[in-house]
Amino acid sequence: MNITWHGHSCFRLTERGMATVVTDPYDHRKIGYSELNLSADIVTVSHDDPGHNYTKVIKKRKSTQHILAGPGEYEIGEVFITGIRTNHNKKKDAPRNVMYIFDYNGILVAHLGDLARVPSQSDVKSIAGDVHVALVPVGGGSSLTASKAVEAIRILEPSYAIPMYYQTAECKLELDPLDKFIKEMGLDKVEPRPELNISSTRSSSETNVVVLEYTRETG
Repeated sequence: MNITWHGHSCFRLTERGMATVVTDPYDHRKIGYSELNLSADIVTVSHDDPGHNYTKVIKKRKSTQHILAGPGEYEIGEVFITGIRTNHNKKKDAPRNVMYIFDYNGILVAHLGDLARVPSQSDVKSIAGDVHVALVPVGGGSSLTASKAVEAIRILEPSYAIPMYYQTAECKLELDPLDKFIKEMGLDKVEPRPELNISSTRSSSETNVVVLEYTRETG
């Protein structure tokens, strides 16, 4: 399967013969980056905010497009999806965020959304299987700080951790830069790559941090 990053918390997940997913589409007028020009069979929304819920900009690939904006279990286009309610508001501890687990032929991708606290044991138990790829917010603000993101990664133990929701030249929000997270992970530097391709469910004993380049490609 293939994962590309389109800014903020927006990713596109694709696999031949299976449904295409776009996560957390944003309103570029409020968030920054370029206007999204993507198509998908499934669009997921972690919470109701312009940085994560601008679904109307995502084109349909077929006659029907599924928009998921809440917890539950779904099977669409050979992809199994589990939405898990998690806490969004750190002060009020209000469970507003939804973490999505995408199962592509046994490859599990966890999109943590705007998670504001380290996942609990009950959150982890809700995931049926080992997480291969974790898409993790690292820029603070309303979501995980760099240090909390590292804690979340250590709990989930994914083979790959892809940072999202951080300050870039294109982002209008005030978030922490990626370097802060890289240092918290004990790394000197991570070279960005255009995409992540995964062809095996075999898990690595260590978590590899993968930084994806922001892409404006259509699809």
